[in-house]
Amino acid sequence: MNVTIFGELVFYSMFIVGGISYYLGKRKTSKPKLAALVGVLLCITPPLNLAYLIVLTIKNDHVPVEKTENVV
Repeated sequence: MNVTIFGELVFYSMFIVGGISYYLGKRKTSKPKLAALVGVLLCITPPLNLAYLIVLTIKNDHVPVEKTENVV
């Protein structure tokens, strides 16, 4: 495999996987930016970024905890 083709694959997959990771991170985690960053960093080794997306997809949805105020 040519190094240029591999570099282009990594570069374009950073945008695609980063966007998908952010979208899934909003639904599945409390820190979507961190989820997107991890997804982008894992694009350096393509099998790991696909495994990360599978793990995010399988993970249960995050339910935000609402803060309740004591009204007296």
